[in-house]
Amino acid sequence: MKILEKTMQNVIKRNPSEPEFHQAVREVLESLEVVAERHPEYVEAGIFERIVEPERQIMFRVPWIDDNGNVQVNRGFRVQFNSAIGPYKGGLRFHPSVYLGIIKFLGFEQIFKNSLTGLPIGGGKGGSDFDPKGKSDREIMAFCQSFMTELSKHIGEDTDVPAGDIGVGGREIGYLFGQYKRLKNNFTGVLTGKGLTWGGSLVRKEATGYGLCYFVDEMIKAKGKSFKGATVVISGSGNVAIYAAEKVMQLGGKVVALSDSNGYIHHACGIDLDAVKQIKEVDRKRIKEYTNYHVDSIYTEGAGVYNIKCDIFLPCATQNEVDEKAAKTLVANGCYAVGEGANMPCTPEAIKVFQDNGVLFAPGKAANAGGVATSALEMCQNSMRYSWTFEEVDEKLKNIMKGIYKASSEAAKAYGLDDNLVAGANIAGFLKVAEAMYAQGIAY
Repeated sequence: MKILEKTMQNVIKRNPSEPEFHQAVREVLESLEVVAERHPEYVEAGIFERIVEPERQIMFRVPWIDDNGNVQVNRGFRVQFNSAIGPYKGGLRFHPSVYLGIIKFLGFEQIFKNSLTGLPIGGGKGGSDFDPKGKSDREIMAFCQSFMTELSKHIGEDTDVPAGDIGVGGREIGYLFGQYKRLKNNFTGVLTGKGLTWGGSLVRKEATGYGLCYFVDEMIKAKGKSFKGATVVISGSGNVAIYAAEKVMQLGGKVVALSDSNGYIHHACGIDLDAVKQIKEVDRKRIKEYTNYHVDSIYTEGAGVYNIKCDIFLPCATQNEVDEKAAKTLVANGCYAVGEGANMPCTPEAIKVFQDNGVLFAPGKAANAGGVATSALEMCQNSMRYSWTFEEVDEKLKNIMKGIYKASSEAAKAYGLDDNLVAGANIAGFLKVAEAMYAQGIAY
């Protein structure tokens, strides 16, 4: 039996009906078998058993009143997974699909992603099954204030610093921060993704998308390729997708497709990003509206953006959106590189298809770390009561993403895994945290 198989079986037994969490843990533990063989001291100290168990899981009721005067009740979560290298850091997700297993999967991934940035931040995640879609600003404010009334008891600038995620943008962060400040009578950097006039950082909005492209650019350059002249398809049309598209275009590539949960658009001559920003960031409408701006574009209902031929595919929507069939379609259409902009958007079967066919693959915990990296830079600026310029933050982000690629690539090679960046990212992220956990003792 593999050294870590018992650990995996215990995870399944102790966390029933949480398939996303099981999937995330299995992918990491399979990569870490070689580490367990080389570091018996980590096995003896129970590092592997401890790292898959959250330090703290918080679940709470969120009552609020809608515009019709009716009481609504949602469920809130904060999983503080690992603080070995710094305060818990990770986003808040407001979406009807949210339950404890989703938050645990995201929080577990965050441990390694945050470690890879090289910055002193631990792993955590939170959210609610509240759906902001279709709600008025007043309803969203009422929910956020109720949510923060409880969450404020468990967070702090040196304890746990949440950020945004799906369903939590600048509007929601504003309401959450305002309530925290009101409750604590304290203006601190307890949330990241704040507005620029009250402690936010330049480049934070663009960071995950930009960082994804910086990482993928390093990966493909190592094989003599470039974004210049490449045809790129991106799934999603939210924040990550929009700014990944922007950076692709700046690097000389052509983005020809974007999607949302209803369908996808294909514009063969290249996506008009200004139109997309108007639709998604200003009007908050569906991507099909794009055809009103460009009659030569094609909208297709349902999933399937991966059917469009491309050189590079960037999945930036949600977990497990790319399955084995989609991966085979991408390979057949000549795609040579895939970079995960979302958290775990490719199933294990899809990843195997990519790896078996020589497709360059950038895993999410490495490739989409730009958002949390810039959040940590926002924390630095808050601590200094100072702001860097856009160019300064962007340059720091670029260097961090280059460093993540280098660390992941070197870790893979050091453990005899060639160009397997999935394993390399897991190993590089784990080793830093494991060393800290080992040094701090079993009951740290």
